[in-house]
Amino acid sequence: MKIIKKTLLIIAVFIGILLLAAFVALFVKKEYAVEREIVINKPKNEVFQYLKFVKNQDNFSKWNRMDPKMKKSYKGTDGQVGFSYSWDSKDKHLGKGQQIISKIVEGERIDTRLIFTVPMQAEDDCYFTLESVDANTTKVKWGFTGAYPYPFNLMRLVFDMDKEVGGDFATGLSNLKKVLENNTTK
Repeated sequence: MKIIKKTLLIIAVFIGILLLAAFVALFVKKEYAVEREIVINKPKNEVFQYLKFVKNQDNFSKWNRMDPKMKKSYKGTDGQVGFSYSWDSKDKHLGKGQQIISKIVEGERIDTRLIFTVPMQAEDDCYFTLESVDANTTKVKWGFTGAYPYPFNLMRLVFDMDKEVGGDFATGLSNLKKVLENNTTK
């Protein structure tokens, strides 16, 4: 009888913890956003024409540079809405997924949809925005937004998306600046 009582108590405590977590999750924000920016000493149109081609991310994105053996496939015409880039990597930080150009505002903004399938399923909206500082200088913002589904939004209490990937965006933008200002694609 003691074993049954202890087992029931453990089950009751476990259910209580789950219910408490579910209740707390009701009040935790689901959405997240990460954004970094850099100023590049090139005209806005030149920067835009480079950025709108997803394949150019191989030259500056920290993630694209992490696994040279990553399998990549493409569908559509790069630089146009609907273009799709898929990747499959053995690197646990990269996993498997797809990036699709969802909207282009010529000279101003490029939006893509990121669909992650491995190591976990998630969908986020990614973007580049460009702003002329002067005729030969451009401010580029690179960011993404997404949301944790309920009750996984509890992860926000221990996992700060901005701290986790913001540095990777900053590294990518720094690489982009070097590539464009040095007129190189390496």
